[in-house]
Amino acid sequence: MDNQRLSVKGLGLAFGLVWSLSVLFIGLLAWLFAWGMPVVEILGTVYIGYEASLIGVIIGAVWGFVDGFIGGVIFAWIYNYFAS
Repeated sequence: MDNQRLSVKGLGLAFGLVWSLSVLFIGLLAWLFAWGMPVVEILGTVYIGYEASLIGVIIGAVWGFVDGFIGGVIFAWIYNYFAS
């Protein structure tokens, strides 16, 4: 059987980018249209500075990238451990 391994850095970057864009999009919708405010409020309890404002959305996107990157790296490490 061919041993398939995940790129730890690649998966971390992919998870980070996708989650960061998701947090950014929800934050922009909350800021501009007041849609999704409960989601922004909940994430704001975890991501310090994240709120429905321009600077808050940028802060949340940075937090989201860091969080998603770490999650992706952990996922890849665990997958590669069990795949070997």
